[in-house]
Formats: sequence, C-alpha cells, structure tokens
Amino acid sequence: MTFKEKYLAGEIDFEAIDDYIDEWNNSTTSDTLATFLGLNEEEEDLWIEESDEALKEYLDRNK
Repeated sequence: MTFKEKYLAGEIDFEAIDDYIDEWNNSTTSDTLATFLGLNEEEEDLWIEESDEALKEYLDRNK
C-alpha cells in the first residue's frame, strides 16, 4: 500500500510521509516520488507549491 492509501485508511500518521520519502531515496524503484507515495498530479502540485500542511489538509478532507 502507498503512503496515501495507508494515511486515508487511518493506519499511519501524516508524519510517516518522511519515512516513505527515506524509503524511496534508498530504493532502486523507477517510480517518481509522487507515484511511490500514491499522490496524483493535483496532490503533488499542492504539496510542492504550498506545503506539507496543505497536502495534509487536502487529504484529510478525503478521509
């Protein structure tokens, strides 16, 4: 499961995104970070252009 799937299911806290980023950095996957996290283009743009908090708030509206 991706970070987004686990977060929306309530299995992990948002702060776990840092662990997923570390895992991606240390992996050999050809996936982009956004794909690895399970983020769509809109969510990725929000995260990059705004902040972690903006992404968290957006995801929280979909819980």
